[in-house]
Amino acid sequence: MEIKLKKTEEKQVAYIFYTGPVEDMGDLIGEIVDWMMAQNVEMTGPPYSAYYTSPAEVAPQDMQYEMGVPFAGQASEAGKVKIKTMPVQKVISAIHKGPYSEVGPVYEVLMNKVIEDGYQMIGAPIEIYFNSPMEVPESDLLTEIQFPVVKI
Repeated sequence: MEIKLKKTEEKQVAYIFYTGPVEDMGDLIGEIVDWMMAQNVEMTGPPYSAYYTSPAEVAPQDMQYEMGVPFAGQASEAGKVKIKTMPVQKVISAIHKGPYSEVGPVYEVLMNKVIEDGYQMIGAPIEIYFNSPMEVPESDLLTEIQFPVVKI
């Protein structure tokens, strides 16, 4: 697994903050895509999630996360869909190939790297989904995990 330190780009995103099982993500993306179509805006990158709780610490129905999609164009918030600008930030990241259920060890490796290299996490871990189970077999899923960091 290749671990990278990189800077992300600023991007405008449409997102939904949600409390519930991660299995609901597909429905959340569907809501955002419906909103994008109604707003006549264009998706500019893959969907992401930011996790504010850990499945190791809370029950599935108590997971808190944000599901979002970057987009271009002018739009207005509607219903559960909110808009924000994600800032440029330094992240330590790695790409996981395989089922979402096997992403846990990547988190452990990245956390060790953060500590070893003298960084501190300054935000929620982010997962970027380059494909989906509707497109490829689970063994071919590509997920980038990013830890926003600052040097201490």
